[in-house]
Amino acid sequence: MPPARQNHVERSATAAPPHPLHSPDLQPVSLSIMSYAPFIKEIGRGPKGSKPLTVDQAESLFGDMMDGRVPDLELGAIILSMRIKAESPDELLGFQRALDARTARVAVPPGPRLVVLPTYNGARRQANLMPLLALLLAREGVPVLIQGRHDFESRVSPFALLEALGITPAASLADAETRLADGHLACLPLDALAPGLEPLLALRPRLGVRNSAHTLAKLLDPAPGHSVRVVSMTHPEYLERMHGHLVAQGGVALLLRGTEGEAFANPRRRPRLEAFANGQAHVAFPAEEGGAPPIDGQPDDPEINANAALIRSMLDGSLPVPQPILDQVAALQQLSLTPRD
Repeated sequence: MPPARQNHVERSATAAPPHPLHSPDLQPVSLSIMSYAPFIKEIGRGPKGSKPLTVDQAESLFGDMMDGRVPDLELGAIILSMRIKAESPDELLGFQRALDARTARVAVPPGPRLVVLPTYNGARRQANLMPLLALLLAREGVPVLIQGRHDFESRVSPFALLEALGITPAASLADAETRLADGHLACLPLDALAPGLEPLLALRPRLGVRNSAHTLAKLLDPAPGHSVRVVSMTHPEYLERMHGHLVAQGGVALLLRGTEGEAFANPRRRPRLEAFANGQAHVAFPAEEGGAPPIDGQPDDPEINANAALIRSMLDGSLPVPQPILDQVAALQQLSLTPRD
């Protein structure tokens, strides 16, 4: 049975980790101010000299970051240290636990699992077919929740594209649940699901680089045990890291190299689509070989009206849906039938 509807952020029994960060060296300097200097000293020595955190330390730290407890100076040092050294498997697990404890829960209607589709980049050169993927799944009765945010001035907003297709953000969690039950499709901004993650992502323009929160945003799960997360990465090392993380975490997910950062299969050449369930991974569809030339009859125009018109033409059959998108739909349909917890 789906979980009871709740319109607030749930926290697990261990959601608020106590200070200090589970290390005798990391003692609070007062009742209200935590000293992060010993911690920064360990992770701030570069990719070769730094030491990884334990799962518990990482959970406590990322929880502090999401709760706004870390002062700006220390926060910047932590973000850049993690950016340089990269997150270890234990750190990713700890960060995920902190995020899960601070993520709102969405009730999933009876039937297939909820596909959680992140959107954080937007289109740059190619048409964005993320809404097409969502609409095709919803047409097949698979519930889809689109979640994300957009702050790239150089890219076309995915939320503007969704609005052109008649898909607007839900007014509340309850509204999103109603839309999922009635039409199998809903959209929620990140701040409705994980408000503590929003300020961390908003630091990208100020610092000039992404941080761990951008990775975690694509791992957000508002329906644990009832979901299929679509996890898209761009760089090969992140795909490898996500493979290990999804196996260790044991949830249900589909991992792929995204298209311009968006979580849909490149219509020109299918990427490897890797399925995860219960700590096991298998290749749902292998990567296609060869080049990725433009598709005849499919304009590569990310402009909102042209992009929306292209998606409508594919939905009504005027234009064929690219095979890589159909393959991704098939893989997600299959994963959505994984028994719910």
